Amino acid sequence: MTETVESKHDVIAIGAGPFNLGLAALASTVDDLDVVVLESRTEFRWHPGLMFDDAMLQVSFLADLVSLVAPTHPLSFLSYLHDTDRMYPFYVREQFHPTRREYEHYLRWAVSKLPSVRWSHRVEAVRWDAGASLFTVHVVHADGRRSVMQAKDLVLGVGTEPNVPEALAALPGDKLLHTADYLHRSSDVEAAGRVTVIGSGQSGAEVALDLLRRNAAGGGAVSWLTRTVSFAPLDYTKLVLEMTTPAYIRYFHDLPQSKRDELVAEQWRHYKGISTETLEAIHDVLYQRDLAPGLADVELRNGIAIEGSTVDSNGRAVLTCRHRDTGRTFEHVTDLVVAATGYKQRKPAFLAPMENLVRRDEKGRYKIALDHSIELDATVTGRVYVSNADLHSHGVAAPDLGIGAFRNATILNSVSGRELYRLPKNTAYTSFAVPGGAG
Repeated sequence: MTETVESKHDVIAIGAGPFNLGLAALASTVDDLDVVVLESRTEFRWHPGLMFDDAMLQVSFLADLVSLVAPTHPLSFLSYLHDTDRMYPFYVREQFHPTRREYEHYLRWAVSKLPSVRWSHRVEAVRWDAGASLFTVHVVHADGRRSVMQAKDLVLGVGTEPNVPEALAALPGDKLLHTADYLHRSSDVEAAGRVTVIGSGQSGAEVALDLLRRNAAGGGAVSWLTRTVSFAPLDYTKLVLEMTTPAYIRYFHDLPQSKRDELVAEQWRHYKGISTETLEAIHDVLYQRDLAPGLADVELRNGIAIEGSTVDSNGRAVLTCRHRDTGRTFEHVTDLVVAATGYKQRKPAFLAPMENLVRRDEKGRYKIALDHSIELDATVTGRVYVSNADLHSHGVAAPDLGIGAFRNATILNSVSGRELYRLPKNTAYTSFAVPGGAG
C-alpha cells in the first residue's frame, strides 16, 4: 500500500525538550532551512515534579537556547526579559542564575514564538526510504489520526527517563516514588510516618531539604541514605568548569572509548553533585532543629549501598543495606522510599524499523561522531544526530544546558554544509592534550 507523504522537510527533530527547542530557535532565523520539531505531549512542561519555588538553575542565564553562539538572537534570555518587561528587576536582583521556574517560563515564552514545534505529534516509527534518500517518519496525532512526514536528516532529542535500580524494584508503587514525581505525590509524603531518600545529587538534596523543612514544622521522620562517600558538592570551580567547554569535548572525543568511560565515572561530581547553596540550606535546617525538641527523628548516612527491598507484615518498606566501609549489613524500615537514583537514556521504540542500520558499540550505545551524528550503515545517505545521548562520546558536558547552543549550532552547520553559526574557538585556558600534538 502506497503511503501519502503529507510534508517533506530538511530536518525533523523528535522530542521538544530544551535541547531540541534550542535547535528550533537557532534554525528559526535561517531562511532556507526547514526544521520541524515533533513532540507527543500537548504542551511544554519542564520537570514539574521537582519545580520547587526556590530551586535555582545551576548554570548562568547565558546557558539559554541561543546566547553562547548567537547572543543577539531574538530568542535569547535577555530578549525574553525585554519582551516581558522584566529587564530592570532582573538587573537589580544581581543574580546570574535564574530560578528553575523562571527558566521554564522563558522556555514557554520561546515555544510561543516557534511555530516549527508541533505538539501532540507522537512518532510511531522511523524508516529509511532508500529510493527517495529520505527518512520516513510515521506520526500519530492526539485524535488518533496518522500521518507520514519525510526529512533528509533527523535529530533525536527524546531525553531520559527515571531510573529505578533493581534493588528497589520489588517495592510496590505506594511505597516507592522517583524524585521526578515527588511534588505529584505530596499526599503520600504527608501521610508517611518516615520518608527515606535513596541517593544524593541535586534532586535528592532538594527533596531531602523539603522533607527536613516539613519535619521542622512537625512532620514525619526523615532518612537520607547515599552510597557515595559523602554528600558531595557539585564541583563548579572555574577551571573544572572548563571540562564542560567545546575545547574539552574535542579532546575527550578523540580518546579511546575505554578511557572515555573511565573518565566519565571519575568525573561524576561535575554533573551529579549538590549545589553548595542547597547543602548550606540543609545544614541550616538541621542546626535550627536543635532548638525545637520533640520533633520526629532525622538521620543522614553516607557510604550505604541498597542491596534489596521488600514489604513487611505491617505494610512497611524494608531495605537491605550494606555499609560500604565495613561490609556490615542491616535493615532499614520506612513508610515511603524516594528514589533519587537519576535517569537513564530512553530507548526510542520508533527506531526499531531501522535498527539494523544503526551501528552501536559493545555496550549497545550509539557510535557518535564529533558532529553528534550516529554511525549508520553505508547505504544510508541521511544522517541521524543525537542530543544529550552522548555522555559516553562527548563527556560530562552532554547534559549541561551550557553546551546546548554549541551542540545545536554544530548540528545545523553539519546539516547545511556551511557555517550558519560561527563556533567559538577560545573556550578554555586549560590545555588538555599532549604538547605539540605528540602521540
